[in-house]
Amino acid sequence: MTELRCPVGQVHPWPVDHLPELAFDPLLHRLLREEPFARVKLAFGEGDAWLATRYEDVKAVSSDPRFSRALTVDRPITSMTPHTVAPPGGVGRADPPDHTRLRRLTAQTFHRKRVEHLRAGTQRTADELLAAMLDQGPPADLTEALTGPLPAAVTAELMGVPPADLPLLQAWRAVILSSDHTAAEAGAVKAEIAGYFKALAAHRAEHPGADLFSELVAAHGAGQLSRPELISLSVMIVLNALDQIRNQTSTMVYTLLTHPAQLAALRADLTRLPGAVEELLRFIPQRNGVGMPRVATEDVEVGGVLVRAGEAVYVSYLAANRDPGVYTDPDALDLAREESPNLAFGHGPHYCVGAALTRMHAEVVLSTLLTRLPGLRLAVPAAEVRWLRGTVNRGPAALPVAW
Repeated sequence: MTELRCPVGQVHPWPVDHLPELAFDPLLHRLLREEPFARVKLAFGEGDAWLATRYEDVKAVSSDPRFSRALTVDRPITSMTPHTVAPPGGVGRADPPDHTRLRRLTAQTFHRKRVEHLRAGTQRTADELLAAMLDQGPPADLTEALTGPLPAAVTAELMGVPPADLPLLQAWRAVILSSDHTAAEAGAVKAEIAGYFKALAAHRAEHPGADLFSELVAAHGAGQLSRPELISLSVMIVLNALDQIRNQTSTMVYTLLTHPAQLAALRADLTRLPGAVEELLRFIPQRNGVGMPRVATEDVEVGGVLVRAGEAVYVSYLAANRDPGVYTDPDALDLAREESPNLAFGHGPHYCVGAALTRMHAEVVLSTLLTRLPGLRLAVPAAEVRWLRGTVNRGPAALPVAW
């Protein structure tokens, strides 16, 4: 019988420094190969935590019910931000059966078939935005012309948010999904956005619409979810759409434009687009650091290491997507790759509920640009593209293009 290791070992400081362009985090790269289940200490919070980087270990932790998200509430676990992005009581920090109940309320809306019904409207909006960009003429900032306003417009319609309120939500997003703002600043913004959705809920209770938020308000009225849960779900959906989809699609365009041979092959055969999107999701390091931790409810063995009850564990989906034991030449972009599914949207019960929506947005943006703008190129040298700093999610701050 193999004896489990319960090492005291080195704790690796992890400041999560700003990384340029598509650079992969060097600590993640090293730990994946040298110490795939290690202890790390991030810039904020207390103590240290385990970090799983190997593909199979990441899947094991994220699907094992003995690792709890709910137990992270009110615990100052070491983290990369001075505040907790996901609020207590929300779907991101819940365990079954509460998590199952909350996820069921949104899963039907984000089911693949329903998302496909949104594709036609998303395409129309993309066409309108692209037409306006073409009328303006080159150069243009693609994040301002297409990859930012497209998910904002679709999300506003999906959630019943007045388009005039989008700038306010964008300003709140910039603070909440930041590592450069204090806990007090983030707390003030969280109170404002909670108040906004509370007022919108009261309005939708009296004037329901054909949108997801009205459905959630009705579920609240029927006693299926509490008001904090209603607000938390709404904030999660809106902020992720405004931030994550924008950044992922922008970075996908940048990646293709800086890999011209692969871009040419994709242009020549657009039937490969869905597979190309999957490879882009695997390859692109779309966030800084790690997401939310879990806490072991009992002693659990992971990858030959014993995690004690009460210890915090992070998983890195980014590192898992670069596991050399799973992917051939994992640090290279290969749009023809056909290997194990990527973990870009997580794994297990907390698999991203908006995964199908994000994939659909990426396919619409890329297919539109590839078919309508055969001469699309960066308007500046790749090294001069400005990237976001001090944020949870990575992406270009601006993406100047010409055609």
